[in-house]
Amino acid sequence: MTLPPALVAFWDDFRANRVALGALILGAVIIAGAVLAPVIAPQNTYDIASLNLMDARRPPGFVGSSGYVHYLGTDAQGRDVLSAIMFGLRISIQMGLMAGAIALTLGATLGVAAAYFGGRTEMLIMRIIDLQLSFPAILLALVLSALLGQGKTQLVTALVTAQYAYFARTAHGAASAERNKDYIEAALSTPLGPGSVVFRHLLPNCLPPLIVVATVQIANAISLEATLSFLGVGLPVTEPSLGMLIANGFQYMMSGRYWISIYPGIALIALIISINLVGDQVRDQLNPRLKR
Repeated sequence: MTLPPALVAFWDDFRANRVALGALILGAVIIAGAVLAPVIAPQNTYDIASLNLMDARRPPGFVGSSGYVHYLGTDAQGRDVLSAIMFGLRISIQMGLMAGAIALTLGATLGVAAAYFGGRTEMLIMRIIDLQLSFPAILLALVLSALLGQGKTQLVTALVTAQYAYFARTAHGAASAERNKDYIEAALSTPLGPGSVVFRHLLPNCLPPLIVVATVQIANAISLEATLSFLGVGLPVTEPSLGMLIANGFQYMMSGRYWISIYPGIALIALIISINLVGDQVRDQLNPRLKR
């Protein structure tokens, strides 16, 4: 199977940037570890029977009662920190991808619709978007999480509400530039309905900037989720993400048991930085004005 020349050229340009390529490899390793956590993690952190309080708060390298080495130590419940990080990454990435995908769909639909229909529809949609963008995303997510309560559905709802406006603003700008081009006018002269013109012609040509925004917003969603879970308004304790792991170990920082919080924090930072670096390189390649 031969790849399209444009895709080959894109990959050649991407791998020429060693920083972006390293970030892609690091992100791939982290995501693979999260996806394969049930298979490769030393301990199933959801299996209460596998936990031993006698192994709680042990330092990195400790050999537990079960016989295997806790390379990153154990937390206050006796869970292997490395395993907890892998399962926590799994939850954090899942929340980020779900929120990012829904926010992208909702925001792109609203932004393109506003540009296509124009007039009062455009004014109403964009004034709502502008009003929402005037508030910090963390503030909106925090208020909604406090109102809706804990749970995956409630958390995704809060993250989507806090983020869809960024996609809508980007989609509106791209669609406004495309709206008056000849190929759209030609499509409008056919029997195609508005929905077909928008989804078959206008929206596909707005995807490059939306892809760039998506990489950034997925990283932001993961960061927001970690912040909300750290503050206790995110996911319940039965589904510990990285933010909750950091919060659980924060009280032990001053007593020298740094590993309970530090290692989940390092994993979270590494994931977010890798996504952002890849997103920056994709942005530079998709926007000719930003190419180095």
